[in-house]
Parts: sequence; C-alpha cells; structure tokens
Amino acid sequence: MNKKEPFLHKSLLFVGFAGPAVFCFMLVMVIPFIYGIYLTLTSWNGISADKAFVGFENYTAIFQDVLFWNSLGLTILYSAISVVFINVLAFGLAYLVTGGMKGQNFFRAGFFTPNLIGGLVLGYIWQFIFSRAMVSAGNYLNIGFLSTSWLSDPGKALAALIIVSVWQYSGFMMLIYIAGLMSIPKELLEAGIIDGCGKGQSLRYIILPQLNSSFVICLFLSITRCFMTYDLNLSLTNGGPFGSTKMAAMYVYQQAFVSKNYGAGQTEAVVLFLICAAISIAQVYIGRRNEVNA
Repeated sequence: MNKKEPFLHKSLLFVGFAGPAVFCFMLVMVIPFIYGIYLTLTSWNGISADKAFVGFENYTAIFQDVLFWNSLGLTILYSAISVVFINVLAFGLAYLVTGGMKGQNFFRAGFFTPNLIGGLVLGYIWQFIFSRAMVSAGNYLNIGFLSTSWLSDPGKALAALIIVSVWQYSGFMMLIYIAGLMSIPKELLEAGIIDGCGKGQSLRYIILPQLNSSFVICLFLSITRCFMTYDLNLSLTNGGPFGSTKMAAMYVYQQAFVSKNYGAGQTEAVVLFLICAAISIAQVYIGRRNEVNA
C-alpha cells in the first residue's frame, strides 16, 4: 500500500499540472491532424455531410496536378533564397549590436520591430511602398527599374516577396544570434587575442563554431516559416501577377476552400507538411551532428 501511494501521488500531480496542457494539445493538434488524414481518403467538398470514401485516389491525383508542383517548386525557391538572406542579415545585425556600439539596445529594438507586425498588415504596407512610394521616387529620380511597380512584374514580384520576408524575420532571428553571441565565454575570445587572432580569425575559428546551436534553431524556424507562408503572400501579391507568386500554402487553401475540393486540398496539405517536416528534420540532424563534432 505504501508503494502505491507515491505512484498515485505522482499520477495526480501529473494530471493536475500537465493534464490540461496535454488535453488542449490533443484537442487542438493531434485530433484535427488525425481527422485531416481521414479526410484525405474522401472526396468531401467541405460543405456537404456526405464524405464519400475514395481511398488513395487523392494521393495518386497529386502527381497529375501540375499547378501544385509548380507552386511547390516556387515555394522551395522562395524559401531557399529567403532563408539564406534572413540568417546572413540576422547574424550580421547580431554581430553589429553586440560589438559595443553606442545605442545598441535602441537598434536591437528597432531591428526586432518588424516581427511584431502581422503578415497581413505588413503586406499591405509594403504593397503601398512598391506600388506608390517606389514608383514616385523612380519617376522623380529617373531610375528605370523603380519607375514601375514591382508587384506588376512576374520576376520582380517574387523578389519583392523575398525582400519583405527577410525584413520581417531577420529581427527575430537576430535575437537568437545575440543570445548565442552573449553566451560565448570571454575567456575564449581573450585567449584568441593573446594567441594573435584578429577579428576575422576570431569570428571564423572561435565565434562561428560556438554558434552551431543558434544556427540550428534559426535555420529550423526560418525554413518552417518561409515554407508555410500565406498571410504575407495573400496581402502583398495575392499570388499574382498571373499566378507567378502563388505559393504552395495559398494553392492548397484555394483548392480546399475556393474550389470546394477539400479532400484533394487536405491531401496536398499533408504532402506539404511531410516535405517541410523532412527538410526540417534533416537540417536539425545535420546541425546537431556538426555541433557534436565541433
């Protein structure tokens, strides 16, 4: 009886403290995910009560959906370019504002501010900048590539989307890099100076190897955020012009809710999730392995 009391006590403590969180996680994440998997096996239109079971027809139909693969390829291109620039800029800003410059706390807050603005609002703000402010400045200064709206050109519209994404996310990633830079023991840097290391050598051989965990976190967050972008895509370009910036998340949404083909849309959402998860897991695994080797 005495052995059972500690177990019962621990069980009650677990249920009391972790139970509500586990229940909410199951209710909001696990159950909808499992139900979504079930919907991929149906031809439901998102409205009717009838959910005809079609098996794996939706999965086989994906391979014939050229538009989905085009949007997925565009998403991969957009994510690859954005992730590189986000992390390069974020690390550069973090290195700058931890170097003892005057007003560095003010600059930290300023660089982080864009991340506080919602994607929809941010998209409409930059839509005005690209369509009005830049065009007016280009016409006034007689600069050709600024004289027309970037959002009306299929090539420049994707570049505009990348610029806004980098501007939005780099401030948040900067904070993670700042935390990593601040955690580097000063003794290592002082030892490097004593051994004759310059700033470039200290950065390459001391600072960067110590930031492996920060790189893993920032790459993971930036990959997932860019891969699943929707609100910024909607408000800035709405997939245009001529569908040239329609990302996979927007295509899946339109397939499910606009075209009323919820079963196929849910199937494509699952495929998109699996691809994003595979890329993220591979990146985390490689990053952790390099961290151990370092």
